[in-house]
Amino acid sequence: MNKSVLLLSILFLAGCATEVAKTPVATGGSRADASVEMSFDRGLFEAPVVDWTAAEQSALKRCRAWGYGNVSAFEGLRTQCQQYDPNFGCVLETITRTYQCTN
Repeated sequence: MNKSVLLLSILFLAGCATEVAKTPVATGGSRADASVEMSFDRGLFEAPVVDWTAAEQSALKRCRAWGYGNVSAFEGLRTQCQQYDPNFGCVLETITRTYQCTN
């Protein structure tokens, strides 16, 4: 397939991204480090509407179970490609925010 046709197809389809509700779930962290990782997956043509409030409440619940009284989100998000396609690039990625348990 001609690369310019492929590029135009990708740009067209990217404009057709569908809004999808996402609620991050706990995927890692450490009691010793007092941190909780909350993640969600995003597909190639998804425009996620992320419920960060629910993610923070879930992280807070875990922190309280560990004996901490509060939680604070680190700035920024970590993105990791889970599935790569040679024509489209990353078609499935995991997006993670880390929360610090505090007193």
